[in-house]
Amino acid sequence: MRYELMRPSQIREAIKKRTPVVLPLGVLEYHSEHLPVGMDTLAVERALREYEKEAEVVILPSFYWGASSRAVAPCEGRGSIPVDSQALVPIARQIFRGLLDVGFRNIHTFVHHQSEDFNAGMPTDLAFRLASRQVIMEFLEEKKGDGWWGDPSSASYYTDHTNLDANPFIWIQNHALMDAKVLEKYPFDHAGEGETSLMMSLCPDTVNMAEFDKTAWYAQSALKASKETGDGGVAMILDHFRRVLGK
Repeated sequence: MRYELMRPSQIREAIKKRTPVVLPLGVLEYHSEHLPVGMDTLAVERALREYEKEAEVVILPSFYWGASSRAVAPCEGRGSIPVDSQALVPIARQIFRGLLDVGFRNIHTFVHHQSEDFNAGMPTDLAFRLASRQVIMEFLEEKKGDGWWGDPSSASYYTDHTNLDANPFIWIQNHALMDAKVLEKYPFDHAGEGETSLMMSLCPDTVNMAEFDKTAWYAQSALKASKETGDGGVAMILDHFRRVLGK
């Protein structure tokens, strides 16, 4: 379900059922000449569309305004639009607080941009991860008051840690599109074989290998890309969604 297309009765039903609510998160960044600048976000968005065919999920409007960088190429004429990560925290806080106010308690973000070392984090995901923790803590203090965690009502926090009722800190979770299990088997790169194959599978009309730039060292493996490789990557991503969202 696309959130913007839902009626209030459908939103109330999703809240009641604890349906996962997902924010596709990414950037607008140069991905060499043969791929679209929205590649990172499109990969999340299109993979979620595939997952939606088999499971109930609320898909929020995609957030493209992450912290891309000037490291790959100059912005002029190439399309990257860098947004300072410090500016992302306030907007992420507003988004998360709004979702909690609506009543959602099973919120997730997925990001593909710079997520190869997700445990360490990079500017975009770190901004949203910080905001999620800040907002949950503030929301709980506002609704339950000081000492809420020390109250006997929180006694199952450790013993039932994966339960949304026992552990409010999992009300908002942030994930890489490709977790460690996917990265063991699928190439992670920038505009190379892995990303080009993903776009060939999920968004084929955006790929133009006739415009491939032979001077871009980071994209050279794209010459080995194929829809079949991309299909395999999508299958692994869907398994990741099932592990995370199917609980």
